[in-house]
Amino acid sequence: MMAGVWTDLVGQERVAELFDRAAKGAMTHAWLVTGPPGSGRSTAAVAFAAALQCEADGCGECKDCRMVLGGTHSDVTVIDTEGLSIGVDVAREVVRKAAMYPAVGGWQVIIVEDADRLTEQAANALLKSIEEPSPNTVWLLCAPFAEDVLVTIRSRCRHVVLTTPNIADVAGFLVRKEGIDQSTAAVIASATQGHIGRARALARDPEAGERRREIARIPIELRSLAGAMTAAERIVAEAQARAASLCDELDAKELDNLQRAWGVEDKGKRPSGYAGALSGLTKEQESRRKRIARDEIDRVLLELMSVLRDVLSIQLGVGSALINLDLAQGSNELAGRTTPEKTLASLEAISRCREALLANAAPQIAMENMFLRMVS
Repeated sequence: MMAGVWTDLVGQERVAELFDRAAKGAMTHAWLVTGPPGSGRSTAAVAFAAALQCEADGCGECKDCRMVLGGTHSDVTVIDTEGLSIGVDVAREVVRKAAMYPAVGGWQVIIVEDADRLTEQAANALLKSIEEPSPNTVWLLCAPFAEDVLVTIRSRCRHVVLTTPNIADVAGFLVRKEGIDQSTAAVIASATQGHIGRARALARDPEAGERRREIARIPIELRSLAGAMTAAERIVAEAQARAASLCDELDAKELDNLQRAWGVEDKGKRPSGYAGALSGLTKEQESRRKRIARDEIDRVLLELMSVLRDVLSIQLGVGSALINLDLAQGSNELAGRTTPEKTLASLEAISRCREALLANAAPQIAMENMFLRMVS
């Protein structure tokens, strides 16, 4: 395992070695970092940025390393996505930043965490800067898949692919970095299936771990139509509450910024064009809130599928390791009182629910239909 800034990059030794060599001289000015959710795309990009700014190529201890890892280095700009997309205005501002000479470090580093959310106009605005960057500028674009990024952008980047870390690596990381015991780490690592972000969240928040167990127990305890309706209502309500907790403050901040930009006061005449700008902002905020809620529901659906996968594995006697180690007793009980055919039907109901949500179905109705199929 590599030390220094690379210690948080779990199960990605090949990528860490590649970036380490680049920081020491084998440099490219535009990179595309791809990998599945939870693989550590942003972590890899930030670690590389720290190695570039560090005089010791990523010691992890110096002032430059600490500032980059802490998000406060003036020559490292991270573009994350609070909205549904990264627009052309943000892209143009980043291009201006990329053209500047580094203030304190050796490189001007631009990290775009969700390059797959660049609008076509935004991608085109970045294109020339990525194609012909300033001598001391490095672009690090992150996305789940290379195909998610505009072809004119990705063709000008060196492609680095991350993989899902294995369970043992994630468990070891949780013991080492989060200070939890090996048994708990093994349960969390298995339940999150190599997703580093979720694993760390569960390790740091016991209440989140308890919520996961409560959700995962739903297929085990689901026995009636009333229970199906209650489960659907609960999951949707919790997803909407989660979306509200993430969006309320941001929505208010965006509205305040819009009003300031247009010179709008609480009571007074609205400038021409403001109503259209407000309508556009409101629609984007509503879309963001719905997306976050649906993402929360989808995470629940994946949890439910993992339990039913365990049940099916027990029923078929295939000997596969269980995902939900802490629910082994319940999974065995469900496996004994139902059939593989019924378990497969329940898995199919969840898959159909996910498809319905992708097609913009009403979450409450989609969830109710799914649970009713699971108990019928």
